[in-house]
Amino acid sequence: MSVFLKLLFRNRLAAMGAVVLAAILVLVLITPILPLQDPDVTATADRFKRPFTDGYVLGTDHLGRDLLSRLLHGTRLSLAVGIAAALIAATIGSAIGIVAGYFGGRTDNIIMRIVDMLMAFPYILLALAIVAALGPGLMNALIAVAAVNVPFFARNIRGITVGLAGREFIDAARLAGMGHSRIILTELLPNVLPVIVIAMSTTVGWMILETAGLSFLGLGSQPPQADLGSMLGEARSAMISHPHTSVVPGIMIFLIVMSINLLGDGVRDALDPRLRSGALSRPRATTLVARDGDIPAATDDLLAIQNLHTQFHVGPRTYRAVGGVSLAVKPGECLGLIGESGSGKSVTALSVMGLVASPPGVITGGAVRFQGEDLIGAEYETLRQKRGDRVAYIFQDPLSTLHPLYRIGQQLAEAIQSHHSVSNAEARTRAIQLLGDVRIPNAEARVDDYPHEMSGGMRQRVGIAMALANEPDVIIADEPTTALDVTVQAQILALLDDLRRARGLAIIFITHDFGVVAQLCDRVAVMYAGRIVEEGPTAAVLDAPAHPYTKRLIACVPELGGGRRELAAIPGLPPVVDDLPPGCAFAPRCDKAEAACRAQDIPLKGEAPRAVRCLFPEEVV
Repeated sequence: MSVFLKLLFRNRLAAMGAVVLAAILVLVLITPILPLQDPDVTATADRFKRPFTDGYVLGTDHLGRDLLSRLLHGTRLSLAVGIAAALIAATIGSAIGIVAGYFGGRTDNIIMRIVDMLMAFPYILLALAIVAALGPGLMNALIAVAAVNVPFFARNIRGITVGLAGREFIDAARLAGMGHSRIILTELLPNVLPVIVIAMSTTVGWMILETAGLSFLGLGSQPPQADLGSMLGEARSAMISHPHTSVVPGIMIFLIVMSINLLGDGVRDALDPRLRSGALSRPRATTLVARDGDIPAATDDLLAIQNLHTQFHVGPRTYRAVGGVSLAVKPGECLGLIGESGSGKSVTALSVMGLVASPPGVITGGAVRFQGEDLIGAEYETLRQKRGDRVAYIFQDPLSTLHPLYRIGQQLAEAIQSHHSVSNAEARTRAIQLLGDVRIPNAEARVDDYPHEMSGGMRQRVGIAMALANEPDVIIADEPTTALDVTVQAQILALLDDLRRARGLAIIFITHDFGVVAQLCDRVAVMYAGRIVEEGPTAAVLDAPAHPYTKRLIACVPELGGGRRELAAIPGLPPVVDDLPPGCAFAPRCDKAEAACRAQDIPLKGEAPRAVRCLFPEEVV
C-alpha cells in the first residue's frame, strides 16, 4: 500500500486531485453534525440573499433556502449516487465482459452484439429513455446512469479477457481440473481487477455529471430533495440576475469531476506494473547522466567503453547494473561478451548510445568514446545521428523489434531515410539489396511482407539487414541467435562473420553460448555482477580459463565425443546488484575463495591481452 501511495503522489496533479477530493469527502461526511440550517426549509422573505450576508455564507436561493446547507447535502447525495452507479456498472459490465471473453465463440458473439446495440444509442438519449420508462426519481436516474455505462465496462474488460483466456496459465488451470467458475474467480478476475479499478476511477466523474444532467432536466432528484444537478436546474431562471445560485453548485461539480479525473489518472499510472520500476513520467530520449570523478582520456580504438558505471535508482534502492566496465574494439574485430543472465551485458550495450531507459537508469561514471568522441552526456541530436548510422544494434527478438503494421521494405527504407536524403524508389532498391545481402531468397517479393509472414530466422536476417542499412562502423548484437534453431543459428553466425570481414565491421556480440564465441569472436570478455572478471583472446580463454567463474561456465558446456562427465551447475545464485557482497562478488559461489577475497575490492589485472579479476586464478599454461 505504501508503494502504491508513493507512486500515486509522484504525480503532482493526481496528488492535488486526491487532496481536493479528500477535503470534499470530509466535508460531506461531517455534514450531519455541522450547525447548518435545514436544507429544505423555505423562507421567502430571505430570497436571493447574497453570499456573506445576514449569516448566510453562500447566500440563499429563490425560496430563501440556505445554499451552503443545500450544497453540502446535495454534494453528499451526488457523490453517493455517482459512486453507487459506478459500482453497479463495473460489477455487471465486468461480469459480462469476463464471461464473453472467457467462453468466446457463440456466447461471445451473442453477448457482444447486444452490447454493440446498446452502444449504438447516444448514451444520454438511452438514459432519458430509461428514466422515461421508469419515471422521474433519483433511484431511477441511478439505474439509468449505471445501465448506459455497463456496455463501456463490458467491452473493455472483454478485450482484456480475450487476451488472457488464451494464455498458458489458463490452459494449465484447465489441465489441473479447475472448473469454469473457479478459473474465472481465481485466475482471470485477479488479472483484470486492476483494469476494473482504473476504469471505475476514470468514469465516476462522468457518472456524477450524467446524474447531474438528469436532475438538471427534472428527471433525477425531485423537490425538495437537493443534489447538484437539481440545484443548477432550479437556478437557471436566475442565472443572470442572481448568478451565485448557479455558480455555487457549478464550482462544486467542477471541483468534484476534475479531482476525480486527476486522481483516476494517477491511480491508472500507479497500478500499471510497467511503471513500478521508475517514475510516472515519460522516459527521456537519452539516458540520464550524473557523472562524478575524472573522465578517462581518449584512446585510438574505434569504440572504447571506459570504466562505465550504470545504475537504476528505484525508490530508496540503487541497482549497480554496470560497475566499472572497460572494453574496446577496433575495425574488423569481434568481441564476445558472455555471462549469466543479470550480469549487466545488455545494460552495458544499451549504455553505449544512451538507450537505457531514464528513469530509472542513470550513467554515473566513465566514458564511451566513438572515434575518440565521448558519447556520454552528448546532445540528443548527436546521439540520434549516430544511432543506426555509425553504431547499429541487432536485438534478441526481431518480432518485438519490427513494427507489426508496416511492411519489411517500409521499415528498411525508414531506417535509411532517417539518416540520408534519398528518394522512396532509391530506398526501396537499397532495401531489396540489403535483403539479398543477408541471403533472403526472392528479396523482390519478400520486401513487401509483414513481419508475421516471415519465420524467426528470416526476421532475424531482416534485423541484421536493418543494422547494416547505413553501413555502420560498429554493430552491437544482443543475443541475436538465442531463439533460433542450431541450423539457422549457424547460418546467421556465418553471415555476420562474412559481413564483418567484407566490410571491416567491429562487432560486440553478447551471448550465453561459448560455442558461438568460439566460432565468431576474436576476443572474449566474461561479465559477472556488472564487472569484467576475465578478458583475453578467445582461444586462450577457452583453452585455459583463469577465473574460477569462467572455468565453471565452460564446464557447463557439453562436449561431443568427450566421454561421460558430470555437467555440474554453478552452486548458488548471482548476487542482487543492489546488495553486492564485499570484495569479490563471486566469492560466495567459489570453491577457491578465502578470507582475502571478501576483504576488499579485487582489481582487474594481468598482462595484455589477458586480464583476470581474481586473487587465486587458475593455472594458465
